[in-house]
Amino acid sequence: MAESPQLWMRAETRPTERRAPLTPQDAEQLVRQGVRITVEESAHRVFPLTEYEEAGCRTAPAGAWAASAPGSAFVLGLKELPPVPERLRHRHVYFGHAYKGQEEAPALLRRFAAGGGTLLDLEYLADAQGRRLAAFGYWAGYAGAALAVLHARGRLAAPLVPLPREELDARLRASRAVPAPAGELRAVVIGGHGRSARGACDALTIAGVQVSRWDRGDTVRLDRAALLGHDILVNAVLTTRPVPPFLTPADLDPDRERRLTVIADITCDTGSPLHLLPVYDRLTDWAVPVRRLRAGPRPLDVIAIDNLPSLVPAEAARSFSADLMPKLLALGTGTPDPDWLRCRAAFTRALAGVSRSAGRRSRRTGTAMP
Repeated sequence: MAESPQLWMRAETRPTERRAPLTPQDAEQLVRQGVRITVEESAHRVFPLTEYEEAGCRTAPAGAWAASAPGSAFVLGLKELPPVPERLRHRHVYFGHAYKGQEEAPALLRRFAAGGGTLLDLEYLADAQGRRLAAFGYWAGYAGAALAVLHARGRLAAPLVPLPREELDARLRASRAVPAPAGELRAVVIGGHGRSARGACDALTIAGVQVSRWDRGDTVRLDRAALLGHDILVNAVLTTRPVPPFLTPADLDPDRERRLTVIADITCDTGSPLHLLPVYDRLTDWAVPVRRLRAGPRPLDVIAIDNLPSLVPAEAARSFSADLMPKLLALGTGTPDPDWLRCRAAFTRALAGVSRSAGRRSRRTGTAMP
């Protein structure tokens, strides 16, 4: 009989990351089925450590996984790993953001190669049709669009703080009372009927904003004049291959007619050749959620925060954990799971690409590969 998996849920290093990939309630269900779970202490996680203890989980200090987690454990997280250890020996399950040519990707993949570990990137945990099996997309779209509306109406305060959905909904409804100098706000959501687009459209509807919903057919022959004729642009497109960008710096020429004043980029592919909005090159954050791209009588601002769902951490974590839990159980069945195999294959391809690039550089420079 196959041994049940051992999960080690690490503490997130980012202070604004309040979500958890696994809730106490779902952890309890896994424990009942024989899964051994260790949960690290965290000062930021929305769920208290005591709830995990009551669910039957063991506990450990924050960051203990590097030295204390058994080599057979799956280290579970959400966002970036700390810079040490330099050699990663475990199997890590989290959003690595390392397969799209991001600037930090080669260094991260080399850490896995050096330690013999594996990255099971949750962005690539998908079924045979490519549909992601566990994602925060709905809440990313909802939070990003909500911030865009509040900013457009002068009701966005910084630094940001996490809120229950009910309170954020109430703020969106209250913002309707703000007079609109240019008439009622109009928003375009690019991303069709995906999770992020649905969340964005729900937030905009609650706020009383007119919404245009663009799908793939609307972007093949993109009407940029129509795009610029909206007040708010929400980009909820996740692409895995280079496509023409939706906006370029030339589109923001001061002589060009533009109504657009706020961009909310849910995808946040900065530093990647897949970036669909190359009018900006740096993310924003909770402390400074908005950055000005163009000044003047018709300013243009961007919101590009790469952990938007953490603004509604409890709701986001519960829906994500419910989707992920069956796949975590499948890690220890003893039978290869096709979805995890595809996830591992994506890592293998990315690692091979980094090795080939390093080999080409060493041949050009005449230096030895490390």
